[in-house]
Amino acid sequence: MQSTSSIVDGKTLGAGSIVLLLALYCAQGLPSGLIAHALPVLMRQHGSDLAAIGLLKLLALPWVLKVLWAPWVDRLASARFGHYRGWILPLQSGVLLAVAAVALLPPDALFGPSLPVLLGLLLLVNLAAATQDVATDGLAVRLLPARWRGLGNSLQVGGYKAGMIVSGSLLLMVVADWGWRSSIGLIALLVGCTMVPVLLFPEKRRLPPAAHPAEPAGPRLLWSHYRGFLALRGMGSWLLVVLTFKIGDSLGSPMIKPLLVDQGWTSGALGQLTLTGSLAGIGGAFLGGMLYARLGALRSLLLFGLLQALGIAAMAWLARHGAAGHTVYAITLFEQVADGMSTVALFAVMMNQCRAEHEGADFTIQACAQVVLAGIVGSLSGLSAKRLGYEGHFLLSGLLGVLALALVARYFSRQARRGATLPAAAT
Repeated sequence: MQSTSSIVDGKTLGAGSIVLLLALYCAQGLPSGLIAHALPVLMRQHGSDLAAIGLLKLLALPWVLKVLWAPWVDRLASARFGHYRGWILPLQSGVLLAVAAVALLPPDALFGPSLPVLLGLLLLVNLAAATQDVATDGLAVRLLPARWRGLGNSLQVGGYKAGMIVSGSLLLMVVADWGWRSSIGLIALLVGCTMVPVLLFPEKRRLPPAAHPAEPAGPRLLWSHYRGFLALRGMGSWLLVVLTFKIGDSLGSPMIKPLLVDQGWTSGALGQLTLTGSLAGIGGAFLGGMLYARLGALRSLLLFGLLQALGIAAMAWLARHGAAGHTVYAITLFEQVADGMSTVALFAVMMNQCRAEHEGADFTIQACAQVVLAGIVGSLSGLSAKRLGYEGHFLLSGLLGVLALALVARYFSRQARRGATLPAAAT
């Protein structure tokens, strides 16, 4: 299966494209870190009920449901701003306004009688950010030369994680000194700053629209769009790879922090470990992107997937023997680097499966399938650890990660036997 969607010629990825993609994915990480990491802590500190804090997870539903409207993001365009800018600019403006409203309202009211207002604003943030993600992914697929999709996805993973660090870990570190309005207002300001590269991007010149759209934006678009995607040759085998490639990580990683808590790690120590691990993951993402350009799709998926499985399995050693802080850091950072590398490789090959004029929705359905299965598997991680113990749980997770590589090899082998061109940079 070969992508025909990238119309950008050239051997290198320009600095302007790098800044644009980094800004776009950082813009998604900023509200995500605020909602996922900072607000649960701040809500509890202001006495919010645990059930209300749990509702924050439910507000992430737009990130799964976006497959239902993603085809219209590919098909409807703005004549004035360009296809993707016409979606990204108003949606990102909506995120900015919603976060600014959260900053202006007093926290005692937001976490008390005005809690429905807070939840409504956060739902709007997730709805806008999830829809923007479809447009951003479609832009990235078209903008990136096939050889540099590994590096492009390094920007995706790295930018997103950087945004989450700023609005999650760093926000919690400064909110007591800076105050609620200044801290949350800074997040809104940063969201605004990430819009500058989008405003300056000459989309209509760099990515001219197709003369004749592939399908009309009618009521049957959802069915016709995904039916065509699923009918592509080899797509069933590829989707098995997407669903299973990170299954070991999805099962194993939720139990890393519970293991360390049971071994006596404090919340402060875990916070430092999480921050350091996130930075290591960003480094792993960029390393993976550079290696992908040299190794190609098949070897990158196999090598990075194996490292990912080894990183999760190594947690079993900690479970059996315990360890001093430096050993925990070494194993955890190795696992995070491997996770960043494997994620970049998977996302890069996912881009290669996207059809021309269907880039955003084709990437979205693959990403959502992976996220949904990861969520289901992750929800079973506690049961697995309880039944098998931590050691058995992490060994099983590593084994599943290794077994998933057989599906990778099987997919590429079938493509080669059919005489199909392997995904970009596969040789």
